[in-house]
Amino acid sequence: MKNTPTFNSQPNEDDILPEYDFDYNKARQNRFANKGEKNRALKVILDPDIAEVFTTSEAVNHALRSLLSAFPKS
Repeated sequence: MKNTPTFNSQPNEDDILPEYDFDYNKARQNRFANKGEKNRALKVILDPDIAEVFTTSEAVNHALRSLLSAFPKS
């Protein structure tokens, strides 16, 4: 007869084994995460008739900057 340990195939969610000792004092920030607002991308979906006119993101940005310059600065 083999001496193999038997494990419960569906462990209870509340069961945390003692070897899983999480020391959050040693935690570090994720170095692969985007830093700052400049690295964040915003996805905007244009209607088909607008997308025919503005074919690139540069064209959309140029039009929006022109529109913003028409507003009074507060």
